[in-house]
Amino acid sequence: MAVHRLVATAWHNVLATIAPVLTVADGDTVITETLDAGGSDRDGVRRWHGPNPMNGPIAVDGAEPGDALCVEIVRMSPIRATGWTRSVLAPNVVDPQRARDLPPRETATWLIDGDAGTVRLEHSPEGLEHLVLPLAPMIGCFGVAPSLGQAFSTATSANNGGNMDYRGFGPGCRVWLPVFVPGALFFLGDCHAIQGDGEIVGTGVETSFEVEVRLSLDKRRSLEWPRGETADAIFTAGNARPLDQALQHATTEMLDWLMADYGLNATAASHLMGQVVRYEVGNVYDPAYTMICKIEKRWLPKRRGQ
Repeated sequence: MAVHRLVATAWHNVLATIAPVLTVADGDTVITETLDAGGSDRDGVRRWHGPNPMNGPIAVDGAEPGDALCVEIVRMSPIRATGWTRSVLAPNVVDPQRARDLPPRETATWLIDGDAGTVRLEHSPEGLEHLVLPLAPMIGCFGVAPSLGQAFSTATSANNGGNMDYRGFGPGCRVWLPVFVPGALFFLGDCHAIQGDGEIVGTGVETSFEVEVRLSLDKRRSLEWPRGETADAIFTAGNARPLDQALQHATTEMLDWLMADYGLNATAASHLMGQVVRYEVGNVYDPAYTMICKIEKRWLPKRRGQ
């Protein structure tokens, strides 16, 4: 299994069927440096335009429609000492009458200390002078080319992934994406130093990272929506608007997963999900919202074949 270093010289603001810049074998590792959501590199130089420029696409040899691409997020190392956020809540996450009274949205700079593993505001408003947050890297936008020759903006998300902005997509997480085109055509970018649920100011702490991912194939693994696994839990992601439709997609995908891989019938899976499921919010700012359906592994039966 080889290790590839992808040095991007052009980026994409859509996930689509585009000629790959790199082809790797099943199980290979890719290391690459990302731009921030506005297109700036490790030195703060703007190299591309937003939203969320993606590195790639990366083709995986042998990937075919109907397979699943497993993306293991091995490592995320910040390569810039600063990041940025919007300074005010997005108007769509507060009551309409309060949105009129919000201050103008500006850009705030955050200081990133990779050695200490901390993030803090460069100029703290009154009351937040002592706010120091832990560095919590995550990939905001990644996915594969969609079906039928479609091109989806990196501002949104669908069943091929995209701008899901879920804070659980960090180092140690494995994510499965349905493959729709030969080679899968994997894209990634838009990394955050930290972000709360929902991305409710319209950004995380946007910055540049060196990212290491391992790309593997699950041949003929049937899934409709992204799935993920950490050391402690499994989860599914639904991307849609309104929010209840995103919840429906995530819940249905979890039901299918429990029935296919854990041997539960619909009734048994419903009993389990009804009492132990936890829902987490990914993105509620962009055109498609993201809802996560999550179950801790301690409640799961053994997988089939174990």
